[in-house]
Amino acid sequence: MKRFWTFTAIAAALISMVSCGGSGKKLLPNVSGKAGEVIVVIDQAEWEGELGNELRDLLASDCPFLPQKEPLYTLVNITPGNFTNIFQIHRNLLLVDIDHGTDSSRVEFRSDVWASPQCVISIVAKDGESAVGLVKSRGRDIQTMIEQAERDRIITNSKRYEETALRPVVCQFAGGSPYFPSGYKLLKQTDDFIWIAYGTKTQVQQHILVYKFPVTGEDDFSPENLLEKRNEYLKNNVPGMFENTYMTTSNIITPSVEYLKYRGRDFAEMRGFWEVFNDYMGGPFVSQAFYSQDGQEIIVLDGFVYAPKYDKRNYMREVESILYSFEWNNSGRKE
Repeated sequence: MKRFWTFTAIAAALISMVSCGGSGKKLLPNVSGKAGEVIVVIDQAEWEGELGNELRDLLASDCPFLPQKEPLYTLVNITPGNFTNIFQIHRNLLLVDIDHGTDSSRVEFRSDVWASPQCVISIVAKDGESAVGLVKSRGRDIQTMIEQAERDRIITNSKRYEETALRPVVCQFAGGSPYFPSGYKLLKQTDDFIWIAYGTKTQVQQHILVYKFPVTGEDDFSPENLLEKRNEYLKNNVPGMFENTYMTTSNIITPSVEYLKYRGRDFAEMRGFWEVFNDYMGGPFVSQAFYSQDGQEIIVLDGFVYAPKYDKRNYMREVESILYSFEWNNSGRKE
């Protein structure tokens, strides 16, 4: 089997570096702003120059595996002079400070400075060139911090407004479960397959599949085997609207597979597009495959979105975050 390697565990290290000051917990307002939005506080000249281009390349490039072009994050530019109270409580802040007197160019990661749950990233540099170098060298850390903040907000809300009837069903089936927010409903359950969905009678639908199959050998987590199993379970369990139609994985773009470690759980994460055989429906999906606790089975969490008339970035981020909320049944609830 391929060796798993570490991914966004770096976020935990970054967050552990945060200091809010003092031993008491500050009483802060709730954050403002839309999901997937980042306010960038920067001088207009820097925003329109090389530094601004570097930040846009990092945070506003095309979000991968979406059928239409959507930016990874929606950036809102504010000059330092306009950074007033109304903007200080935004959910994600990137503050750029070009300080010619500084002797220590750096990137600082903080949380809950003016609001909660807030992500605040500061880039401090003596000039624009040094700031560009910081964005290039610490770019993945910056992405990870924002990504983790967005994900944690969704997971917190999923737990706070949980559809409590679903987690016991999935725990009995798989030994653990994600946290499903209110509105998700059980559509189908067999000995090796569960289908849970939200908004099935609307034009925006979010679906999560859970299925399992026996461990057979070293190739269980190979991209070829994961894709073969996915198509097998989709064909057998997710029919289309018409006769001889069923869900499958689109081969227009080859799905990507990464081997990740996240909060103690190793899994193979696949991203790609789904389609309906003999029909015109389709959209993005993300899946996570990992060993059962006894090591005898492979468990797969598979999330997909159907929203033909709408942008899909935020809907996919919600589904993906639900997958990331998975906890074993004996791990205890973590708020």
